[in-house]
Amino acid sequence: MGKIKVTQVKSAIKRTQNQKRTLEALGLRRLNQVVEHENTPNILGMVDKVKHLVSVEETK
Repeated sequence: MGKIKVTQVKSAIKRTQNQKRTLEALGLRRLNQVVEHENTPNILGMVDKVKHLVSVEETK
C-alpha cells in the first residue's frame, strides 16, 4: 500500500458535525495543514466524506 498526503484547503466553519469529526479523525485541525496516511479503504472513505474540503496527493 502506498501513502497519501491530505491537505485541508477549505474551512470547517458552517459544516456539519459529522464532517468536522471526520477532519479531526484525519488529523486536520487547521487550514493548509498536511497529514500523511496509508492508502487504506478506511482512510479513503473518510477522505471521500470531506472531499470538498481537502485535496489529496499520492506519494510513494
